[in-house]
Amino acid sequence: MKDVLLYLMIYAGSALMAYNIYGYICFSRDVRKHGNWDQEQKFLYLPIWLLVMFFIGYLVVGLFGKPDLVMAGILFGGSIFVFVMLLLIRRVFDMIQQNEQLEVKLSAAEAASKAKTFFLSNMSHDIRTPLNAIIGYTSLAKREGAAYEEKDEYIDKIEMAGRQLLEIVNDVLDMSRIESGKFSLEPACVNLEDCIREVCNLVRVQLEARKINFSVSCVITHKWVLSDRVMLDRVLMNLLCNAGKFTEENGSVSLQLKELSAEGETGRYEFRVKDTGIGMSREFAERLFIPFERERTSTVSRIQGTGLGLAITKNIVDLMGGEISVQTEKGKGTEFTITVDFPLTEPGEKTPSGGENEVSFEGMRALLVEDNSINMEIAQMLLEQEGFRIETAENGQIALEMTAASKPGYYDVILMDIQMPVMDGYTATQAIRGLPDKELAGIPIIAMTANAFQEDIRKAAEVGMNGHIAKPLDIPDMRATLQRVLKHNGSADER
Repeated sequence: MKDVLLYLMIYAGSALMAYNIYGYICFSRDVRKHGNWDQEQKFLYLPIWLLVMFFIGYLVVGLFGKPDLVMAGILFGGSIFVFVMLLLIRRVFDMIQQNEQLEVKLSAAEAASKAKTFFLSNMSHDIRTPLNAIIGYTSLAKREGAAYEEKDEYIDKIEMAGRQLLEIVNDVLDMSRIESGKFSLEPACVNLEDCIREVCNLVRVQLEARKINFSVSCVITHKWVLSDRVMLDRVLMNLLCNAGKFTEENGSVSLQLKELSAEGETGRYEFRVKDTGIGMSREFAERLFIPFERERTSTVSRIQGTGLGLAITKNIVDLMGGEISVQTEKGKGTEFTITVDFPLTEPGEKTPSGGENEVSFEGMRALLVEDNSINMEIAQMLLEQEGFRIETAENGQIALEMTAASKPGYYDVILMDIQMPVMDGYTATQAIRGLPDKELAGIPIIAMTANAFQEDIRKAAEVGMNGHIAKPLDIPDMRATLQRVLKHNGSADER
């Protein structure tokens, strides 16, 4: 019985030592993955050979020797000791790794905190600049004795500052949606020549006002493609406006569109935006597409901007599956090149615009659903200027009751806010669409809301709305949406 116990201790110790060898080999691999141990390589292998020698010694004693209790105890205890030591070393190594990971997370948190501070500082400056203009010119316009011409000039400057503020807010919100993965494209049939022409018409006035020469070249064979027109315009506007900002008087800005190739159903296009402006340093060019980055020079510091435009541009180009690159030299100008593949398509149905087919809003009755009194007053005055007769409701529940109590054809259109107390715009629209009177249920409903993202426009369509007007209200856009919806509804023929 005693011999059996001795041999059991020897073989158990041998098995444990074999496991120790396997455990140490795995541990040494993890260590080598974790860092550079080239100089310590021989020391990492040394314990393996020692453990193998111990293991062979255990087997020799177990197979050929006649162990006594002391020898069996030493061998068995040695195996347990090595196992415990390897366990402790592994635990220490895991704790070191955890500490390093915590240090990385701490560094990331500190970097995020600095980025947040830098962001808030930038936003504070960039938001306060147009706000200062709005408040300042409003005070000047309200003062006694201000001439009509002066007030007219102040109002123009207030409008310009308001648009600058809206651009900043849109950039920040777009960047937030990009980082959260909620930013997406809405491809549609696009005429690239029309796109280039309209963008250039918008930019040309600004550039010519600053005495900057502007040239455009468009050499393409296939002009109809599938793309997100709004986002493509955004990319080109960002690059052209940037080129104009950083180009001095009598400088030049150019836009070139070239079709590189067309294979099957896909065409490859190249956009180039070049200027003779101040250029950038090579160091800054490498960080150009990082959000909130702006080169710190006396010239750049005088020019307003959040540092988000190019980051947004880069993300849009990436979503399109394209590439954007930059060539620049300090004092000699900058050239951006975008290469992107677009699916080729056939000409889309052209929407008629203007002329004798336009709907007259004179005498039409609109139900304006809005819970904010200031927004209601502004929208009501703008709509009345277009010829509408306005009735109002403070929330969706009141709008539903007023619609249900009206006669078919009494309201020509309902302009519905989305976020309201009691009943929101989506719920109210679904309830109106569910009215038993089919004519009342089919009344045109247009969202007039600050929920202005693509997903908000889709949601409005899904619940049964016929159109979407974003706040702050853009009068031409509002008029165009009303024309489209009411024309489609047949109101022009009825009147």
